[in-house]
Amino acid sequence: MNHESTNFQFEKEIGWQDLGGGVQRQIMGYNGDLMMVKVKFEAGAVGAPHTHPHTQVTYVASGVFKFTTDGETKVVRTGDGVYMKPGVLHGCECVEAGVLIDTFNPVRKDFL
Repeated sequence: MNHESTNFQFEKEIGWQDLGGGVQRQIMGYNGDLMMVKVKFEAGAVGAPHTHPHTQVTYVASGVFKFTTDGETKVVRTGDGVYMKPGVLHGCECVEAGVLIDTFNPVRKDFL
């Protein structure tokens, strides 16, 4: 398994993984320490509550989402961000269709 991406990632050359329920994922740059992933949501789609040992920071590239992390729920919009501590339960509901940019440390090997 390759644990490092190519130097450049072009959206039109990277396939989207259909995660079901109106959610798709596109793996962008990564190495063993860091990973960036685009996640596209249709309105009403849900990122089911889950935990993982990775630190995660999410940037809202477009759309509106209701996020819950560490027991706190807020609505975030284009330009906002969310920090998820390692091991903390988090998830979201897409209010208006959009795209999230997720970054993880270390790399999410389960995504590769």
